[in-house]
Amino acid sequence: MYLEGVGPRVFAHRGLCLEAPENTLLAFEHALAAGATHLETDVHATDDGIAVLSHDAEHDVAGTRIRLDQLTMTELRRIGVGRGQSFASLREGLDAFPEARFNIDVKSTAAIEPTAAAVHDAGAIDRVLITSFSETRRRRTKALLPGVATSASASVLLRAALAAELGGSAPLRHTLRGCAAVQVPESVRFLRILTPRFIRGMHAAGVEVHVWTINEPESMIRLLDLGVDGLVTDRCDLAAAIINART
Repeated sequence: MYLEGVGPRVFAHRGLCLEAPENTLLAFEHALAAGATHLETDVHATDDGIAVLSHDAEHDVAGTRIRLDQLTMTELRRIGVGRGQSFASLREGLDAFPEARFNIDVKSTAAIEPTAAAVHDAGAIDRVLITSFSETRRRRTKALLPGVATSASASVLLRAALAAELGGSAPLRHTLRGCAAVQVPESVRFLRILTPRFIRGMHAAGVEVHVWTINEPESMIRLLDLGVDGLVTDRCDLAAAIINART
């Protein structure tokens, strides 16, 4: 299962990008070598309906602005992004690291079916988590992958945070039904999300709390002391070393 084993978990945000472009196979290779327990990535859809690993829908390439949904996967593979890397498909990522667990953010409606197809065809349902800012995208992708783990979308998270602050365990469990985790920033503008009450409420509801994007060692230690279950970070090397030193 996706969240089996003892935490805390280290989510490599787009891989480890100190010496590799983000969301590339090289970045994921470096992340796993540095101690990441999970790979965090994003997917869009190409013009030919392939789930491609990328946070952004558009990129500047050699002074030209390209859109992923206007190019085929074959065309994207020909575009270098540095360090000998090019764009890679989700299926390529799943196949390249057959033991790795992937946290997949579905960034567009067009990416829903290609994402589900890649996960299904790779036989990777038990080692991925599907997430999305959009509840519609989360639900539609989940429906295509029965049994897949998911984390709360923005609208579900907002309701869950309110229920946690009000101390309602039954409403909280109902709101988070079907979710294995919540993945949150510490705060949004002036609203602090990550409070001790929030963490207690999520744990009481049976879901893990993963916090993003945490890059400073002092913050990592503080959040681990609060009881979070995972750190989404650009510095999985630092997070892994801190967690290992605490065990």
